[in-house]
Amino acid sequence: MSASFTRFLSRNAVGIIGGAIILSAVAIAVFAPLIAPVSASQIDLRARLAPPVFVEGGSIKHLLGADNLGRDILSRLIYGSRISLAVGTAAALLGAVIGSLMGILAGYFGGKVDGVISWFVDVQLAFPFTLLAIFLLGTLGGGFYAVVIVLALATWVNYARVVRAQVLTVKVQDYVLAARAVGVGTPRTLWRYIFANSTAPIIVVASFSTAQAILTQAALSFLGVGIDPTIPSWGAMLNDGRDYLQKAWWIATFPGLAIAFTVLGVNLFGDWLRDRLDPRSVR
Repeated sequence: MSASFTRFLSRNAVGIIGGAIILSAVAIAVFAPLIAPVSASQIDLRARLAPPVFVEGGSIKHLLGADNLGRDILSRLIYGSRISLAVGTAAALLGAVIGSLMGILAGYFGGKVDGVISWFVDVQLAFPFTLLAIFLLGTLGGGFYAVVIVLALATWVNYARVVRAQVLTVKVQDYVLAARAVGVGTPRTLWRYIFANSTAPIIVVASFSTAQAILTQAALSFLGVGIDPTIPSWGAMLNDGRDYLQKAWWIATFPGLAIAFTVLGVNLFGDWLRDRLDPRSVR
């Protein structure tokens, strides 16, 4: 192994580990029908609360055990990754669009525009989001799209604050002042010079917002709101297993580990991105 390759691994170990976890989770979600041993909704009451294969009494038929309805835990974990990743990614993207737009407008125009947007940000941060999410989901009736919208409301303020700070720095740069001096229109200035030079912090915030969305979606599913409980999700599996922690710990443990490792991977990758995109960091 060459010295340069070893140096590359040492400098990018965090990003490699995080990226590997993310790619593994995405691959599992995409190829779920091919990987899962059985259907996630298949009920077998004869296998009710069957232990994992490595526990006494376990069987190879259910490698990670079965839940209170005899459904295979491994299959439900695999299919549950689809909901967690889809909701997390969609919510982060929608939050990025809303928050970045608000941050650019607040930072570029300032004055009353900045004051109004900053007021909404402060209100959002001061209000207990879980209560707001439960109220909105109860009103909207739940479902995938409702959860994505609600989670986007939780993440847009992160983008708005970071992008606003970035725009305040960018808009006084010489190339922006020169563009405005020669008559470049506001829409083009915002897109070509302001947004184009604010993408790095947006990408970093998106990585952490995805992890936040995955955790929040799991928490909402645990509380019984949001995604249809008939659809396998890691949060719903935690909810199913909370009454069986003493005699069937595997029902809640494995989805908890899946959430923890996925969020860890996203956060590690986000840390690496932040370091790589920060011009002040030492290469």
